[in-house]
Amino acid sequence: MSTAVVVDAPGEHRLTAHEPVPPAAGEALVRVHAVGICGSDREVYQGNRPEGYVRYPLTPGHEWSGTVAEVGAGVPAGLVGRKVVGEGFRNCQVCDRCHAGETTLCTAGYEETGFTQPGAMAATLTLPARLLHVLPDDADLTAAALLEPAACVAAAALKANARPGERVAVVGTGTLGMFAVQFLRAGSPGELLVVGTRPDRDKLSRTFGATDFRTKDQELPADFDVVIETAGSASAARTAASLLRRGGRLVLTGIPAPGAEGLDPTDLVVRQLEVHTVFGAPPAAWAHTVRVFGAGLLSPLPLVTHELPLTGFAEAIELAGSGDPAVGKVLLRP
Repeated sequence: MSTAVVVDAPGEHRLTAHEPVPPAAGEALVRVHAVGICGSDREVYQGNRPEGYVRYPLTPGHEWSGTVAEVGAGVPAGLVGRKVVGEGFRNCQVCDRCHAGETTLCTAGYEETGFTQPGAMAATLTLPARLLHVLPDDADLTAAALLEPAACVAAAALKANARPGERVAVVGTGTLGMFAVQFLRAGSPGELLVVGTRPDRDKLSRTFGATDFRTKDQELPADFDVVIETAGSASAARTAASLLRRGGRLVLTGIPAPGAEGLDPTDLVVRQLEVHTVFGAPPAAWAHTVRVFGAGLLSPLPLVTHELPLTGFAEAIELAGSGDPAVGKVLLRP
């Protein structure tokens, strides 16, 4: 029997029988191959996700990969059998922000797969077909389950607009940080520094293309053209800004706890720093991610350390928040 994870309320979950939802017009039904666990899934389970950004009861799962099994009316039949990943934001497509391609800023309100709409911790997922991105036929679906966080970093890389030969840096060595290294490396930087808190991430950072690695308590160089911050800690934004040259470009992706120490506005103005932020991934970032992945320039699999069945949901949540250096990305397999 097919199953699904349901979080009824913070701290309360169950495994239940799953009935596939037939795709309506414009929709597709996907057989889920793998689904990732991230910090926001822990927020859903622990009950500390901001109000309005979760709706219980809920089947979580916004990082996923799978194969199209069925399509509804108006959807090309050629999608059936194709390997896919999918955007999470259920944007309206008619507001001015959606028309501008900024679908994560949709003015119709927040709706997202795995948070306010049923997610992929189930045997199948039904969603609007317009949100799907088709993968190459030979794509590794286990690796592809990590393309959602990769797409968020792709949005940062596109905003950073790093040019070949520029000095670039990444602050943060988690999943997002390691993807940032790979995206920046693909642009042929003159130098690529990674700054983190864990010395054990030195080797992996260099494997992905870093030319230097420092922990944040070491002496840090400066005069970088571009810095992408992925840590989300209270001090990460200031550390990232300190690395930049005058007129440098900073992209913030991490979300620190409320009340975190912010950037110094005087420093931003005097040094004329260009600051961008990212929350989620618009279609252009997803398309960029799939192209880079298909070209073999993204390597997600080294980030995966644990794969569990859906019955291991509680264990997966604990692993993902354990802080154990041996735990990287945790996947569930329906």
